[in-house]
Amino acid sequence: MGISHSSPQPTNVKAPMVPMPSKIMICSDADISLESSFDLSGEAKCLITPGSTTSEAIDLACHQLTKVKVPIVIPTETVYGLAASAIDSNAVSLIFKIKGRPADNPLIVHVSSHDMLHSILPPSYTLSNAYEKLINSFWPGPLTLLFPVDSAKIPPIVTAGQPTVAIRMPSHSVARAVIALSRTPLAAPSANSSGKPSPTKVEHVWRDLGETGKVSLILDGGACDVGVESTVVDGLHEDGRIRVLRPGGVTVEEIERVVGENLVEEEKAPQVLVHRRDYQDEAMEQQPTTPGMKYLHYSPSVPVILLLTSDVAPMPSSTNASGLKDVLSETLDEPTASEGRRKLGIMLLSDSPLVSQVKAIDNKFDFIVYSLGPKDSPVTTAQRIFDGLLTLELQGVEMIFVEGIVEKQEGLAVMNRLRKAAREVKWISI
Repeated sequence: MGISHSSPQPTNVKAPMVPMPSKIMICSDADISLESSFDLSGEAKCLITPGSTTSEAIDLACHQLTKVKVPIVIPTETVYGLAASAIDSNAVSLIFKIKGRPADNPLIVHVSSHDMLHSILPPSYTLSNAYEKLINSFWPGPLTLLFPVDSAKIPPIVTAGQPTVAIRMPSHSVARAVIALSRTPLAAPSANSSGKPSPTKVEHVWRDLGETGKVSLILDGGACDVGVESTVVDGLHEDGRIRVLRPGGVTVEEIERVVGENLVEEEKAPQVLVHRRDYQDEAMEQQPTTPGMKYLHYSPSVPVILLLTSDVAPMPSSTNASGLKDVLSETLDEPTASEGRRKLGIMLLSDSPLVSQVKAIDNKFDFIVYSLGPKDSPVTTAQRIFDGLLTLELQGVEMIFVEGIVEKQEGLAVMNRLRKAAREVKWISI
């Protein structure tokens, strides 16, 4: 049996610097006690079980954020976030460097309380009735609101120089505890390389940023409950309309319901408009006030093809639908004998009529099927969409086909992400 030995390094020669993998620390909801609702009257209260691993993890997170002043990864209810102090331009610049994020793509600021919210807004600003309703109903939670920015408090790097700042309060206990105990509002985009699918599990973060040591600390709070980013709302226009700039974890239907409640006599509910569905704003897309509007997003390293059927939306009159087998033939080159079977990923609803078409296709392809849940549960599809893209990418497929869903409720956010991720759209006959 051979034995290998490692020779000691000469004392006058430095070993090459190798990035250390990120430290992952598990946090438990059971160790965290937070106010159950957002109290408009004051500061959030947060208690952590003394001596717990959660306490140790959050203490280290607060140290990294406020003393070392470097970004860390935190879980939220939407996706994992790459967080740094929103009031420290140098710390925020590291977010852009780690992600490879364009400088004109603004960030969302995360707060833990009403007091913290107002501490970073212009002193003269007061909440509108619509904003009070939305905050009372959806904070803490996956709703981001645009506010006037106080550039003396929030540096321009956060807002990409825009006159507004996007702010939300996360409901995930770990995220909110870190914000409250660090006493620091956090800028926190998704914890992934820019343009990639957002991470909803700690293993997604590890493969992208953790294994190569791009961040020092990752807090593991389990899988994200919502699975897509927050809804972004602009209610600052003089016409009083509520503009949904990015659909997300709070649905448009929920927003319409809340802003239409408790109206005084002769008061009309503000109209809710969805960007690109109900109106266009090309100027804003070129100089966005919120993330996810200008650049390619949510794309794995392999091409994504979005599959639409007449069950999802009316097919354009100039478009012809084909069976799934024909779409594969149009999209992929015929495999040679030496290449053998080709590995393809396909993300389908569990009760989709396309399931039978997959089973009927001959043996030229190996399909790895990822379930998006049942048709009548868009909330399940939202939870699974990013995990599906990242899981199939990891399994080595050469292309991913994704079935579209109806653009209602959480389906609006899902289709927003898929349209941005997809290389092209194919209509399928059923």
